Amino acid sequence: MFLFAMKMLIGDRLKYIGLIVALSFASFIISQQGAIFIGIMMRTYSFLRDTTQPDIWVMDPTVQYVDDLKGMKETVLYRVRSIEGIDWAVPMYKGTIQARLRTGAFQTCIFIGIDDATLIGGPPEILEGDLGKLRFPDAVIVNKYGADSKLASTKEDQLIPLRVGDVMELNDRRAYVAGICETMRTFQSQPVVYTTYGRATSYAPLVRDVLTFVLVKAEPGVNVKQLCQKIRDVTGYAAYTTWEFEKLTMIYYAKYTGIVVNFAVAIILGFVIGVSIAGQTFLNFTLDILPYFGTFKAMGADNRLLVKMVILQALLVSALGWGIGIGAASIFGYAFQKTELSFVLPWWLYLISLGALLLICFLAAIFSMIKVVRLDPAIVFKR
Repeated sequence: MFLFAMKMLIGDRLKYIGLIVALSFASFIISQQGAIFIGIMMRTYSFLRDTTQPDIWVMDPTVQYVDDLKGMKETVLYRVRSIEGIDWAVPMYKGTIQARLRTGAFQTCIFIGIDDATLIGGPPEILEGDLGKLRFPDAVIVNKYGADSKLASTKEDQLIPLRVGDVMELNDRRAYVAGICETMRTFQSQPVVYTTYGRATSYAPLVRDVLTFVLVKAEPGVNVKQLCQKIRDVTGYAAYTTWEFEKLTMIYYAKYTGIVVNFAVAIILGFVIGVSIAGQTFLNFTLDILPYFGTFKAMGADNRLLVKMVILQALLVSALGWGIGIGAASIFGYAFQKTELSFVLPWWLYLISLGALLLICFLAAIFSMIKVVRLDPAIVFKR
């Protein structure tokens, strides 16, 4: 009987293809828009993903997200270091600075100062040069994206990337490019410049409190969340694990920007289109083959068996539609991976899109199942 159900589905080629196309489109929209949304949200806390060494981030208690930069007194660092259970604690400066290009134009950069002694907090991957060269006079390390694009110079309409050994100007101060690093793209897609903490605080605009973060590593076996609470109690400053800081940042952007609403509208639209087109097409398909279901009923098939046949048909088209849609979304992401587009397709988004397709097909099949259950076998003899 299940074989007959599949033959009836495939036999009506026009409606069969229409169902698959509608479900493929819905799957593509849900997966593609979801992947772009995830990519954009990951960019909001990309700096935290690039800084993998610390377990805990200590900051001003009024900080709302990773780019909400508020200075602290230098004494906070020593108060944190005095707490039991901490392996090490180092200072970090994070801010923005104006870089003057060879053309005379200015470019805003993310400026990061890491601990002078240990160089903890540096970039995750050095492509050219060496991290230790940051100790050289006026040395900085620039991320590849910034060096190849926004900090590059032009000559005869040709883009000349910034390279190791070049000299640039930061806030009217000389800076020697000692290395090129790889970092995740930031939310604003700004160049990222690393240097030592002492040099960063001298290059940056003068402010009273320059300490932005204290990076903390817990001793082996120490509960990180309990240590966070201890830091809060002793210093009065905020202390978050990396995941908690990422979560705080995502909540801020979700609450105070239109990112979630904009992408939710697109995803819901894809879902509604899938339900409406697939539901109508599947219902029309069921109406066309009702005489066959009536014949099965007249031969002794019960409603449970016929409903299972309808569900099998729905599962078949949903599996094919989901596979084509998620495949198209993956190809789309691969084609645009070297562009400005943020596209991240994690494994759990596959499951979400599959669940959405199954829900679409279930909703589309409900009306068909009602028709089948209420079907009078006498319809066979009325024709």
